[in-house]
Amino acid sequence: MRITGDQRDWLFFTGWLLTGSGYLLALLTVLSIGVFILPIPLIATVALATRRGALRCLPGLISSASLPLFLLTYLNREGPGTHCTASAGGGSCTEGLLDPWILLAFGLLVLAAGVALFLRIRRRPAVTGLPSHSP
Repeated sequence: MRITGDQRDWLFFTGWLLTGSGYLLALLTVLSIGVFILPIPLIATVALATRRGALRCLPGLISSASLPLFLLTYLNREGPGTHCTASAGGGSCTEGLLDPWILLAFGLLVLAAGVALFLRIRRRPAVTGLPSHSP
C-alpha cells in the first residue's frame, strides 16, 4: 500500500499534534515525571522537522492544545458544581467541577482552528521562485 501526498500530510499533522501534546504533558507534570517525558517530544520534533513537507503541517501543534481540554471535559463530566456518589461503605463528593460543555466547546474550537489553518496552508501553492518581470 502506497501512501498518497494527502495521507502523508495528515500523518504529519497527527505527528505534530501528538508531539505538541507530549510537550504539554511534560509541562503539566514538570514537578513529577515531566523531565522523563520531555525527551520523547524532543525526539519527535527532530524526526518531524527533518522530513520533507512536514513543516507545512505545523498547525497540528495548535490542535494539540485541544487534548488537555478534552481530558478536562472528561474529568468534569459530572459537573458543574458538586457531584456525590454513594457506595456500600459510604459516599464521596467532588466539589468545584467545571462545566464540561464549555470545556468541550473550547476544545473543539482549538482543534478546528488548527485543522482550518492546516487546510488553508495546504491549498496555498508552493512558492518556487520569483516571477520574472519584463521591461
